Amino acid sequence: MVNAAKVLQDLRASAERKPDVVVRLGKPLIDSGAVLKLDTDAWLVYEQVAIAALDIGDDGLSLKCIYALETKFPGSARVRRLKGMQLEAIGKLAEAGEVYKAILEEDETNVLASKRQVMLLRAMGLPSEAISALVKYLDVNYTDFEGWLQLADLYLDELMYAQAAFCMEEVLMLQPQNHIFHLKYAEILYTQDNFQLALKQFCRVVELCRDHVRGLYGIKMCASRLLKAARSKDEAATSQEDLEAMDLLATERLIALYGAPGAAAESSKVAATKWIETQ
Repeated sequence: MVNAAKVLQDLRASAERKPDVVVRLGKPLIDSGAVLKLDTDAWLVYEQVAIAALDIGDDGLSLKCIYALETKFPGSARVRRLKGMQLEAIGKLAEAGEVYKAILEEDETNVLASKRQVMLLRAMGLPSEAISALVKYLDVNYTDFEGWLQLADLYLDELMYAQAAFCMEEVLMLQPQNHIFHLKYAEILYTQDNFQLALKQFCRVVELCRDHVRGLYGIKMCASRLLKAARSKDEAATSQEDLEAMDLLATERLIALYGAPGAAAESSKVAATKWIETQ
């Protein structure tokens, strides 16, 4: 029992999501009643096992844990949220939504209930409602970069690129060293035909992650579009000489990457090289 409790405690401390391990170790403790010997940690184990049981579809075990928590902490928002998650797991989405709504009416700053509500609305195919709920949440929790990322995805689903770009700007202020976020922002800008700013972001991607293939492709595509615009309008924010240099550098690096041993099948290398050289 001691070893199982220690492993469960370590998993809680590290925030690792290993539901199969949690259920395998926690279920015997709960079924035998040995969990109660853990004093205050017993209720953390009940919560941990309840969530893990929902992850693997063990509805009976999750209900058993939630019932024990409801008995110990009647009316607790934390336990009611678990009940909402259990209702989601069995497909009672409307009932789960009422649970989260009631929690937020009592405390609109409840972060976990707010996030569950957003995910629920998205699962129910209500993007406008999900966006409204997430905007309300971010008004209070504006440093939650994951919330901004989720809002960007919701806007992208609705083809609202300007709003998605704004969300990614908020993300980058909070996570400026993450090349994946710069890449996402760059691709949104490219979709908006904002090639000048997209080029800067793709360059930032390659600066943070050397030889990033999508970043190099982005540089080449932006440089190509800007060169065409410069030739037709005789103007460009970036000089034609610099654009040509960036285009050449991206081309050389891509060809080198595709030509590296084990990079791809020979036919793929030939096709990629031909495409790159003709852009």
